[in-house]
Amino acid sequence: MELGEAALTSMTTRYFTTDPVSDETLEQAFDYARHAPQGGNRQPVRFIVVRDEAKKQQLQAWYLEPWKAYLGMARSGDIEIVGEKANRLLDSADHFAEHFAEVPVIVVACGYIDGVHPTDTELGRLSVVGGGSIYPAVQNFLLGCREAGLGTALTTLLCMYEPQVAEMLDIPEGVATAAHIAVGYRSTPFPRKLDRLPLSEIVFDETWGNSTY
Repeated sequence: MELGEAALTSMTTRYFTTDPVSDETLEQAFDYARHAPQGGNRQPVRFIVVRDEAKKQQLQAWYLEPWKAYLGMARSGDIEIVGEKANRLLDSADHFAEHFAEVPVIVVACGYIDGVHPTDTELGRLSVVGGGSIYPAVQNFLLGCREAGLGTALTTLLCMYEPQVAEMLDIPEGVATAAHIAVGYRSTPFPRKLDRLPLSEIVFDETWGNSTY
C-alpha cells in the first residue's frame, strides 16, 4: 500500500468485527512506530497490547463514565458539535463506547515522562509540546495498522483514569498514558475519501490567514 492511500483513508473506526488480531499482524506497525521522530532520540514511547477480556471490560467501564457525561452535554447543546453529520457522529461514537470491550485489541500508548521535554510550560496556556515525542509514534502505528488492513480508533478519555490503568497493567511510576487505541478489522470497507477542511483553510503563506493554496 502506498503511503498516500494509507494517510488518506485512515479514518477512525468505530464498528469492528470480532476477528482476532495476531501479534504477527501488528509487528510491522509497531516497527513503524519505533522509527518515528522523538526529541533527542530519547525514545520514551512504550506500548502495551491488551487482549484479556476482564481487562477490556474494566477499560470499557472507565471509558463509559466520562463518555456518557460528554454525550449528554453534546445532546443538550452545552457542547457544540460542528457539522451536518453531528448526530450520526455521536451515534457511532456511542456505539463504539458501548462495545469497547468487544474490540479484539486495545493498545495503550505510554511515555516516560523524563523522556519528553516540553518547552512551552511557562506560556500561561495548556502545554502541548511534550506530545511531540509520543504522538508521531502513535500516528506511525495507525498508518501501519491501515497498511495491514486494520481499523483503529485513537482515544484519550481513559487517560483520566491513568492511576487505575497503571495499577491494572503494572505501569511503573514515571510513565504516563498518552492514548488507548482500539485495533481490529472493520465491519465495513475503508472509505475512499475523508471529510476534511481544504488546504486553503489550514496552510498559510508567511502570515496567518494568507492562504497558500
